[in-house]
Amino acid sequence: MSTLHHTEVLGARVEFFEQKFRVPLRLSTGLIETITEARATVRVRVGREEAEGSGSIYLSDLWAWPTQALSHAERDAILRKECEGIATALPALTGTAAHPLELGLRLHDAACEKAGTAPPALALALCMAPFDAAIHDAAGRALQESAFAFYRDAVAIPSADAYFPGGACAAISRLLRPPVDALEGWWLVNAHDDLEDPQGDFLRAIRIHGMRNFKIKILAQELSGDAERTVAVYRAARRHGVVAPRLSLDSNEAHADAQAVRDFLRILHQADAEAFGAVMYLEQPTSRDIHRRAFDWHEAAALKPILLDEGLSGLDLLPLMVEQGWSGLALKTCKGHSFTLVAAAWAHERGMLLAMQDLTNPGISAIHSWLVAAHLPVINGIELNSPQFTPQANVAALPALAGLFDIRDGSHRMNPQTAGLGSDLLASHLG
Repeated sequence: MSTLHHTEVLGARVEFFEQKFRVPLRLSTGLIETITEARATVRVRVGREEAEGSGSIYLSDLWAWPTQALSHAERDAILRKECEGIATALPALTGTAAHPLELGLRLHDAACEKAGTAPPALALALCMAPFDAAIHDAAGRALQESAFAFYRDAVAIPSADAYFPGGACAAISRLLRPPVDALEGWWLVNAHDDLEDPQGDFLRAIRIHGMRNFKIKILAQELSGDAERTVAVYRAARRHGVVAPRLSLDSNEAHADAQAVRDFLRILHQADAEAFGAVMYLEQPTSRDIHRRAFDWHEAAALKPILLDEGLSGLDLLPLMVEQGWSGLALKTCKGHSFTLVAAAWAHERGMLLAMQDLTNPGISAIHSWLVAAHLPVINGIELNSPQFTPQANVAALPALAGLFDIRDGSHRMNPQTAGLGSDLLASHLG
């Protein structure tokens, strides 16, 4: 048995970098124009070996903490302070030596246990996520092996074993696949993007980057209008040379209820059966509070898969996801590497669908997200939006990782054989 179960956090630090969006990203809650990247460094000891690892994430308050009570600047300052508190207290928050997965789950629980309306659990998970990634990255670098090789042995994971009859490590081992070296990418189409402008993003995505898959932001204010927009994107992609476009739909929780989603899908099918057929799934179409805004998804999910995203903020919500009829999970590493693997394994054991989504992950966090998708049986490839919205955050990775950040054939490519979670690929560039 390896020494992984003797992984101990020795210390941590965090730095912040402000990134400006090349073009604004429109959510149902507003526009994202600037954002803070939190970049964490963690030092661990694994048996007798010590190493540092890195992780990063955007502190996307508009996504994780949508509220009118505080400004973006006020929320951003609070989230930075939370990150600084985690860095200072990380050895205490993770506790005694254990498997990196157990350390990450302890951290997730400790960070989120004080959740309330300000900040909510999802925002606190966001602050914790780069440290969880850095723990796994550091452990892998200490042992000079991939963080996805940590599940060969049946090590006890007290924070998760109760969710699996044979233990969490065995379930994650069953989830993981031999990693691929290419994943199909997705281009995000905002609600008002021009589909015909020769210099516009949509045509450039097709002609320069070879994109075939399009995530469409819909506003859920008028169902027939959303159907018309979906059809327009599909037909424009076909007209501009994409033989078989694939679509996903995201209203950022703006639909009123499951019936509205079902009605929208029926309207879309009537408007254009081919466009309807191109839709792979819908992502979190209603409120993230799946307790208070509980809906029966079975009828809508019979038309198209409905994936849970923001609504999953704790492992205790997994049974409720099945009861309500969700089709599967839209995974995001911003909820934590450990949480993501456990939730994905639980869903996979039940034959549910997995898709790899994004939080405009830049640099190290993009590599991390890509590696997760490369090792999991995802249905979509990977959504990786930082090349579209914050390309300057990836400049240090070019040209070495052009296959990941500057694609030309519609797929993100990278060698998945790397230690930890891949921070070594950027270490010489980011310092």
